[in-house]
Amino acid sequence: MANLDAFVGRWRLISSEGFEEFMKELGVGMAMRKMGSMAKPDVIFSRDGDVCTLKTESTFKTSEFKFKVGEPFDEDTLDGRKTKTLITLDDNNVLTQSQKWDGKEATITRKIVDGKLVVECVMNSAKCTRVYQKV
Repeated sequence: MANLDAFVGRWRLISSEGFEEFMKELGVGMAMRKMGSMAKPDVIFSRDGDVCTLKTESTFKTSEFKFKVGEPFDEDTLDGRKTKTLITLDDNNVLTQSQKWDGKEATITRKIVDGKLVVECVMNSAKCTRVYQKV
């Protein structure tokens, strides 16, 4: 059953695979890819009624956006893209974030597995898996 409250809290990155390749596929420049690969961000997920806030904090950059599940919104991404974004929540409690810009599309899924936040980012053939632990 869908339960947004499972995502609420502060999460610290503990492992990351394929992130640089994913950023490269997005068109992120080399300097920003290197910084992004070194960053160990915290993700803070909160909600106030049906409005959710997803904040990503690292020593390099901090970003934050608010959304309502199932309502499209304009997102300014950490790497400077301006996307049309839609976040949905399915019955298996998987949050799926679809970003579209300039005829391109990336998908980010978030789910809780064994008490950890597992984030999968996919664009074309590039796939990245990042695992966060609650702090």
